[in-house]
Amino acid sequence: MTGFMALALAEAEAAGARGEVPVGAVIVKDGMVIAQAGNRVEELGDPTAHAEMLAIRAAAALGDKRLEGCDLYVTLEPCPMCAAAISLARLRRLYFGAYDPKGGGVEHGAKVFDHATCHHRPEVYGGLEESRAAGMLRGFFEERR
Repeated sequence: MTGFMALALAEAEAAGARGEVPVGAVIVKDGMVIAQAGNRVEELGDPTAHAEMLAIRAAAALGDKRLEGCDLYVTLEPCPMCAAAISLARLRRLYFGAYDPKGGGVEHGAKVFDHATCHHRPEVYGGLEESRAAGMLRGFFEERR
């Protein structure tokens, strides 16, 4: 479990080095990484180019829009947009690092998976490598202030 979060953290570091908000995501199936990405919102000029969205798109491009049996590791609690995409993709488990009280959509804010209209609720595990993920985000924003 921690090895996959380490890959997500490496994606986040690479995103930060590109001037993106440092968030990284990895999708795993049967113990193998099938997709990984870091934020590319600025680079692509696309407000939906969050790490989770890019990883889901890459995994789905392998031939199945339903990612049942797949697990997502991401360094930050997904926003409502990404939480909805996680549900629609039918991801089995969501592991995330830092909690996001302001913009999160899983444990905070919209709590997408708690709605009766939610198509699928993955198993959710928050707080993995939380201090490292949160520290990376804090450092990124402190540099820009």
